[in-house]
Amino acid sequence: MRISLNITYTDGTSRDVVSNAADIVAFEDKFNTSIVKIGEEPRMSWMLYLAWHAEKRTGNTKDDFDAWCDKVEAIGESDEDPKSEG
Repeated sequence: MRISLNITYTDGTSRDVVSNAADIVAFEDKFNTSIVKIGEEPRMSWMLYLAWHAEKRTGNTKDDFDAWCDKVEAIGESDEDPKSEG
């Protein structure tokens, strides 16, 4: 399972990130809830955590979660198809 999200940073840049199995496991461990809940009851903190974890895993940020959130303007679903990613 992959979840594709679009992040807009406060500096005006935007990027699509794809959360993979490692990010989903980290999400479920942190929030003690199934990833299925993100589709049923989406919460900003949940989407932000998934995106941050993907950015951290891929080396695109060294910031901890709170510091990284300070740099995010908006987050939402990506138009990119996560199935087409490598």
